[in-house]
Amino acid sequence: MHILLYCKSIFAKNHIMSKIIIKTPEQIEWIQKAGRLTAMTLDMIGSYVRAWVSTLELDNIMNTFILSNWGVSACIDYKWGNKWGKGWYPKCTCISLNDTICHGIPRADEILKDGDILNIDVTTIVDGYFGDASRMFTVWVIIEKAQKLIDTCKKALEIGIAEVRPGNFFGNIGYAISQYVEAREYSVVRDYTGHWVGIEFHEEPYVYHKAAKNTWPKMQVGMVFTIEPMINLGKYASKLDKDNWTARTKDGSLSAQWEHTILVTETGHKILTVV
Repeated sequence: MHILLYCKSIFAKNHIMSKIIIKTPEQIEWIQKAGRLTAMTLDMIGSYVRAWVSTLELDNIMNTFILSNWGVSACIDYKWGNKWGKGWYPKCTCISLNDTICHGIPRADEILKDGDILNIDVTTIVDGYFGDASRMFTVWVIIEKAQKLIDTCKKALEIGIAEVRPGNFFGNIGYAISQYVEAREYSVVRDYTGHWVGIEFHEEPYVYHKAAKNTWPKMQVGMVFTIEPMINLGKYASKLDKDNWTARTKDGSLSAQWEHTILVTETGHKILTVV
C-alpha cells in the first residue's frame, strides 16, 4: 500500500512538471513587453472610471489603447471549454463589478454608480507573448468595509509574491495568502486560480490561493505565472451567470481581486506587469 501511494505521488509530480514551460531569456523579454502594455492600459483607464460610464465604454477605450500601442487583447474570441467558460469570450477585457468575482463581460447597460467597486482584468499579446494583470478601482466614495476588502486583497497579493523564490514550494503561496486573508475573516475563492502564462494565455499547472504548506511543485528560475487572489466579504462559494463566463459570489457579498504576472529569478522574483 505504501509503495502504491509512493508511486502515485511520483507520477503526480512528474505529470505536473511535464506541464511546466521554463521560459528562455528571449521569451521573458517579450513577455515583459506584453506585461508593460498591460500595466500601461490599467494606468490609463483609471481616469475614465467614474459614475454614469458603462463597463462597455471602458472596454472600448482599452481596446483602442491596446491596438494603438501595437498589441492585441488576448480575451477577444478566447475560448476556454470547461466549467469556467463555454463559448467565445466577446470583449477585450473582463470587468467584474461588486459581487462579481471574475470574468465579468462588459455591457452597455452596466452603468457605474457612486460606491461601486470593480476589478479590471487585462491580458495583452505583443508579438505572440502574453502579459496578464488586474487591479481594483472604485467609483467616488465607497463604504469602509469595501475599502478594507480591497486593501486586504492587495496585501494578500503582495504576501503571495513574497513567497516567490527558487526552491520554494508553490503551495506556500496559497498557504501564506489564505492564512492572512482568513485571519481577517474574509474567504478565499477556490474555484478560480492563478496559472502559468507567457507563451499561451493559460498554461498549466495552476497557482492555488488556498493550499497546504510545502506542496508541489517547487519553483525554478524561468517560471512565469500569475498570482491573482480573489477574496470575498462573505463565503467563498461562487456561481456562474447564464452567459457561462461571469462568476459571482453565491451569497451576493462583495468580492475583490488583484493580479500580477511574476517571473522566478535567481535572486527571488520580478513583477513583469509594471511600467
